[in-house]
Amino acid sequence: SLMLAKAKEEWEQEIVDKQAEKERYLTERVAPLNTTGLSLSQLQDLCRELHEKVEIVDEERYDIEAKCNHNTREIKDLKIKVLDLRGKFKRPPLRRVRVSADAMLRALLGSKHKVSMDLRANLKSVKKEDTEKERPVEVGDWRKNVEAMSGMEGRKKMFDAAKSPTGQ
Repeated sequence: SLMLAKAKEEWEQEIVDKQAEKERYLTERVAPLNTTGLSLSQLQDLCRELHEKVEIVDEERYDIEAKCNHNTREIKDLKIKVLDLRGKFKRPPLRRVRVSADAMLRALLGSKHKVSMDLRANLKSVKKEDTEKERPVEVGDWRKNVEAMSGMEGRKKMFDAAKSPTGQ
């Protein structure tokens, strides 16, 4: 809250400074207008001069505004080009980093981690057996097999045969 109060004071002071600078600039550039004691024709001439000056300033303002708009459009176009160029850049694939469980726990818990964990010791060991030894291949007459599998009994045998190896 103290910082906000200080920032508000500086902001108000900045506004007052800008207003004072604006008034100082106007007093330097624009002479005070003295219309007392002028005739109608002199007042008309003065109005024409002021009108010409206003037109000149208005033209300059318009030119500056047009330049500003042009620059803004150009900046937008360049930003779009930059984004297009960024999109075409192909990012390299990330490398896989191997970190041990101890290193992970040290990174997460800090230096107070002292317990060593061997995660591989807790894994179950699976024996790879030859699948050919489990399923003996019968070589026989194919006609006998077709005759045995024909009809509804044969379909039931095929269904039971397909179901039993996956069930174990």
